[in-house]
Amino acid sequence: MSSLSKAEKSYIQSSLLSKPPLRADGRALYDFRAVALETGVAPLANGSARINIGRNAHDGGGGTEILAAVKLEVETVADGEGVDGGRVVGTVSCSPAAYPHLPSGALDDLQHDLTSVLHDTVSYLEKKSWLLNLDVIVLSDDGNVCDALFMAARAALWDTKVPRTRSVEYQAKKAGNNAEGNRDIEMDEEGKSGFDTRITKKVTDFELPDYWDEGEILDGRNIWPICVTLNLLPPVFFLDAALQEESSIPLRLHLMFSLPPSEKPRLQTFRLLGPSGVDVPLIKSLIKEGEVHARSIWTALDAKLKDEDIRRNQKARDRFLHR
Repeated sequence: MSSLSKAEKSYIQSSLLSKPPLRADGRALYDFRAVALETGVAPLANGSARINIGRNAHDGGGGTEILAAVKLEVETVADGEGVDGGRVVGTVSCSPAAYPHLPSGALDDLQHDLTSVLHDTVSYLEKKSWLLNLDVIVLSDDGNVCDALFMAARAALWDTKVPRTRSVEYQAKKAGNNAEGNRDIEMDEEGKSGFDTRITKKVTDFELPDYWDEGEILDGRNIWPICVTLNLLPPVFFLDAALQEESSIPLRLHLMFSLPPSEKPRLQTFRLLGPSGVDVPLIKSLIKEGEVHARSIWTALDAKLKDEDIRRNQKARDRFLHR
């Protein structure tokens, strides 16, 4: 976070409270900076995305930049930490270049705090299950890192392809069929894993018919949450605070919403950061207003993700035609 003098903080606060409100970059209180999104940026991940909020249009630099990647692993439910149906583990790392003013201890604390917010919000939910590792890296921070964090995470999960599985059935041949008693490996055409011996049948293993970059889209990708941060300077609040604006305001309210299609929005969790509290009636009012802005962010992000799908599909077709 940038260091501002009392005079600078006072100037920024008085500008935000003026009629009409004034911001350094000319935006209105509820306007976001330009958001750049690209998916499929990590070749060996099951899904990945890079997002930038506030990139300089002249030189392409600056802004808050986040890289998120998803990697799927198989784990055993009975022996390890696996959960029937799968689980999600979210981890956030902060590049030292993004926070050059922070000592290593403070940087570790920041990483732990962001990891807790992400993991607690996105983690749900003799067998095997998928372990979904969601790794997010903060490459640069020019304000509003929490919103960018959840946008990048949702984009990476949207981009994730889950490899299809095909069960393997191991059968011992009957004694009369072969003098040497050879064994066969067969594929279960119905998609049910099985382990066959002369004594018992038991699910043990499967194979992946897909390559690492193939598979089916992640089930429920339309419900992964986003974050909208309300920067509070009573009696007003504003969105997408730049770094200097964040340093000058006393309170921030993070609201994590999931907006499933044809259903009411769900408030997954919220956090209030700052030295003072807020009355419960005001919190309820802010949540209602935050829901409106979350819907706008959700709609805009969905449009960008669908555009990215079209772009990448067209790129893949062109590459195939010119082989």
